[in-house]
Amino acid sequence: MKLKTLFAGVTASLLMIFTAQADWAPSGPITLQIGFDAGGETDTLGRVIAGEMEKQTGWDIVVENKPGGGGIAMFTGLAVAKPDGQTLGMGVNMPILVNLVLRGDKLPFKLDSFDYLATVARAQVAIVAKSDAPFDDLAGLVEYSKANGGALVAFDAKPQELLMKYVDAEAGAGFKLISTKSSAEALQNLLGGHVVASFAAGAHIPYIESGDVKMIASANATRHGYAAETPTVVEQGYEIYVDPYFFIAAPAGLPSDAKAALAAALHKAITSNVAKKAIVNSLKTDPSDLGPDGTQKMLVDGVGNVKKLFGK
Repeated sequence: MKLKTLFAGVTASLLMIFTAQADWAPSGPITLQIGFDAGGETDTLGRVIAGEMEKQTGWDIVVENKPGGGGIAMFTGLAVAKPDGQTLGMGVNMPILVNLVLRGDKLPFKLDSFDYLATVARAQVAIVAKSDAPFDDLAGLVEYSKANGGALVAFDAKPQELLMKYVDAEAGAGFKLISTKSSAEALQNLLGGHVVASFAAGAHIPYIESGDVKMIASANATRHGYAAETPTVVEQGYEIYVDPYFFIAAPAGLPSDAKAALAAALHKAITSNVAKKAIVNSLKTDPSDLGPDGTQKMLVDGVGNVKKLFGK
């Protein structure tokens, strides 16, 4: 599994956070910029984390929305901000990775334009089917597709489409991919019998519990805690995955004491009961802070995986 090496470095990173006796404190308000509009998942989680961080440290944390390009606009400004620990940014890795792979020469920043502080959570992406579907895994879906002139599979994000195209190219399944506006819409198409499989990122869990839906694969690099018996796409023979992480970064060049203090404060806020409740409610998953080193490794490894998604 590709994430084994990632998690192996997390412990050392977090030990650095907790053992660092940083005396650093901001000389003024810290601005946490959110790379999306107000009201979405990233905004909701960012505001909860900022509130917990402010409460626990006594620092003044101001949240600003900087939408545009799936976080590209916000990270463009963050890359040239002063690296004094008072300007942070929160975004989602997949739009950044896709843009770096497809048009990295045109972006005004690179991965090394930032110091990475924390991950907040990883969205758990599943491939699901109705419980009475005549297949239980990807191999079965492939065979069903071949036997029925192409299986209709719903998705709501470009990386999901690319993952299925990768599987299709490897297996010759002849999938017919259906774009939807949201995971919830994809799931409703599945329940309504309009598609035979779909991607989902949490909305499917109640239907698994009720027995209406079954999970045939984790699209992430690791299995899901609520469905530990269901193997990943990688485990089912296809070296590809989709790992959407919410993460927090700062301009490159932070002083080491500022980086340690910020990472420690963020970790405490992310793992607080209040933030955990918000993460569970929004993403149907638990907090997952990889720490500074783990966050950077997640992004570096992610570039290679996204290149594979695009056949590069």
